[in-house]
Amino acid sequence: MKFSVDVPNFGVWSDPRRFAEFATQVEDAGWDGLSVWDHILIEDGLEVADPWVMLSAAAMVTERIKLMMLVTPIPRRHPWKLARESVSLDLLSEGRLILGVGIGAPTDPEFTRFHGPEDLRTRADMLDEGLEVLTGLWSGEPYEFHGEHYDLEQVTFRPTPFQQPRIPIWVAAQWPRKRPVRRAARWDGIAPIFYDADAEDWLESTPERLRELVAYLRQHRDLDEPFDIALGGHPDLMQDFADAGATWWRDGWEPGCGWELDRFLEYVFNGPPSLS
Repeated sequence: MKFSVDVPNFGVWSDPRRFAEFATQVEDAGWDGLSVWDHILIEDGLEVADPWVMLSAAAMVTERIKLMMLVTPIPRRHPWKLARESVSLDLLSEGRLILGVGIGAPTDPEFTRFHGPEDLRTRADMLDEGLEVLTGLWSGEPYEFHGEHYDLEQVTFRPTPFQQPRIPIWVAAQWPRKRPVRRAARWDGIAPIFYDADAEDWLESTPERLRELVAYLRQHRDLDEPFDIALGGHPDLMQDFADAGATWWRDGWEPGCGWELDRFLEYVFNGPPSLS
């Protein structure tokens, strides 16, 4: 199992210089990856940074750690703009980018305030089409696409990514919803959370729930092929999560999470946990 630090792109992390300094400390402490959220508006007046600028700043001052976008909502971005950003960062970091994607949350205000698509199924369809467009443009070959949500005349995008055949794509999913997991099975990894849609309430991450998810993944993908499962949970269960199929452990911080920031930073700078 590998270990990553996960932080939002707002509040204390809204200064890209501070984030870059943090990235060097994360790498020096021995972590394997650093991930950042992709939001544009959580609430009026909250300081927010562009996550692509943040990760680019981190790429300039680190050499080893994976740089992860967890997650970027393709329905809120033009796939062709995302293609340029992601390839540029992959080249800048010499192949250390992992692109996490999803449909975007919260709907309000990040979609409502800007008159974006509010329907979740519509955004899911846009995500699927957007991934086709994105990977088509990454190919460096003449490419065109004509779908319900995106329409591209033939175009050739170069340069191509540093990583070949392409940049790894992880898909966010709320288990036990099935469609996001089937989508993830078509790509390179999954970043799951557990959520009861009927009760509209988060569920605890447990090895049992992860095993259920992995069993469903196996119905739609050969998991003997490289495939990452990245999640967090109770640290005492870390080995159980690894045994259930997790390949990345995410330790994160956000305002109101129960950790004082100074305590979280002290924890991070002491290095990643180890499996028992």
